Amino acid sequence: MLRTIGLMSGTSLDGVDAAYLETDGETIGRIGPRLTLPYDPALRRALRGLLDRADTLAGDDPELLDAVKRLTDRHGEAVEALRLDADLIGFHGQTILHRPPVAGRNFTPFTWQVGDAVSLAKRTGMTVAHDFRSADVAAGGQGAPLVPVFHRALAAPLPKPLAILNLGGVGNVTWLGPDGEMLAFDTGPANGPLDDWARQHTGKDYDAAGKLALAGQADGAVLGRLMAHRYLTAPPPKSLDRLDFDRALKEAGAAELSAADGAATLCAFCAVCVAAAARLFPEPPLQWLVAGGGRRNPAIMKALAGALEEPVRPVEVAGWDGDALEAQAFGLLAARVARKMPITFPGTTGAPRALTGGRIVGSLL
Repeated sequence: MLRTIGLMSGTSLDGVDAAYLETDGETIGRIGPRLTLPYDPALRRALRGLLDRADTLAGDDPELLDAVKRLTDRHGEAVEALRLDADLIGFHGQTILHRPPVAGRNFTPFTWQVGDAVSLAKRTGMTVAHDFRSADVAAGGQGAPLVPVFHRALAAPLPKPLAILNLGGVGNVTWLGPDGEMLAFDTGPANGPLDDWARQHTGKDYDAAGKLALAGQADGAVLGRLMAHRYLTAPPPKSLDRLDFDRALKEAGAAELSAADGAATLCAFCAVCVAAAARLFPEPPLQWLVAGGGRRNPAIMKALAGALEEPVRPVEVAGWDGDALEAQAFGLLAARVARKMPITFPGTTGAPRALTGGRIVGSLL
């Protein structure tokens, strides 16, 4: 067993999660403490600004370099705040651009996660695994999702088929079959557009307790136009950038809605995307376990319960910590990188075969 600290900064741009995990890369031993360090508003604004211009952003842009330093420092603070020794850190960094291959479109696939792994290794004195996505994209895969192999390990004792849904800025789902099969892909927008909407209309970073959405009604016309998006019926493998649906939301007329009705419509659309994903499974799951910040939004959970035929529950019913899963996953992925085990698979990213990936800074003793 390796002692790992997994770090994750997701598409919600709200902060860094850190979690301790002991693992051999295949099975899970001790699950230790976890914590979240929020980003200060200035860093959140800086990262959001990088997303908006990532297509034209140069690697030596002063604002980018400043944000990377501050982002990396915050990750270092998270490691230090755990006050635990570890053999290995799994450092995902922050995705600022994700352009995976798309059937019928001719462009060079690209994925970009920022963060200074060398600086983090020097600061913590620990070995750091990073750059988890690039090798998969270079081989023709989507580069996402990465967490299914962790879900498989964590859910080993649970009845299958099982669907594990993570609702961050973007939603992603892992379907686990009874014989070890894995199918995974991004479902569609989740908290990202809703957070942007809440910020625009209330000045708050998110719709706390779903109050804004619960006060409104989903607009059927806008929802109908959104449901026609080709992503929802496209077969996996498939993955999304944080801003991929921004244009569709504008063209659907979401901006014309009231604050409450817009929030309700975005919650309903999140659920519609998940229901569309369910139609792509080999067979229906026995239940849905929901992780990520979206599970704390009663409006989203209510919409999911109405859109799905199977029971929908937060992952805590299985004894898991829904705020820690992605960070824990990067602890397990770090161990797999260090031991040259595959981290992406045909059923998860569309990789041509089970692929190793990631890079190591430092050396394990």
